[in-house]
Amino acid sequence: MANILYPCVLLAMLLLAEAVPMQQERGLIFNLDAGELCLQSAQCKSHCCHRESSLSLARCAPKAAELQGCTRKNLYGVYYKCPCESGLSCNADTTIVGAITNTDFGICQDPADTLESR
Repeated sequence: MANILYPCVLLAMLLLAEAVPMQQERGLIFNLDAGELCLQSAQCKSHCCHRESSLSLARCAPKAAELQGCTRKNLYGVYYKCPCESGLSCNADTTIVGAITNTDFGICQDPADTLESR
């Protein structure tokens, strides 16, 4: 019985190893590089699908660095200004009017710097 069990387990492990997909460098729909067309931020490596105006096509763009213009993360997934890089916060307008009219822009700042200046 043990003579049959070991080869079966080995065969199952080999088949499972082939079935597990390897992460691709770049896809057609997800994992897109900066400059490629997108519909949602989830498609981009940088997680920012950016458009210049309401008439332009959205493209993947890098997240906003410190002291650059930004927008808070939203439900739409397409931004006129990208959200901040990790560790930074966007001091944007938080009113419902700013969210509806798409004027909720701010500047990326390090939260530690903001606390020190107070």
